Amino acid sequence: MLRLTVKTEEYLMINDNIKIVFLGGTPNHLRIMIDAPKDVNIVRSSVLENQATPEEREKLPKYYAEEEHPEKYKKKKVVIANGNTKGQNPKNKYGQVIHTNK
Repeated sequence: MLRLTVKTEEYLMINDNIKIVFLGGTPNHLRIMIDAPKDVNIVRSSVLENQATPEEREKLPKYYAEEEHPEKYKKKKVVIANGNTKGQNPKNKYGQVIHTNK
């Protein structure tokens, strides 16, 4: 499985004949355009799930949204010697972070 972050109007090529273009949207809805040969079946997951029997539904892959930025990418709160907090990591003259806490 590959997870990508894309910008509006960027696209993915699958083989030489399938192009998926990301057109933008809202935080909850994304518009895409798929350019593929007519012999390639493209089916929306909701259609598959609605037409499947309960046994078939169990076998379908399940994907879940992940939080936008995992904890390791979030800024840490910095406590400077005088007790002030800032959103940046102050560094000493050697480039080392002075003191951080979560």
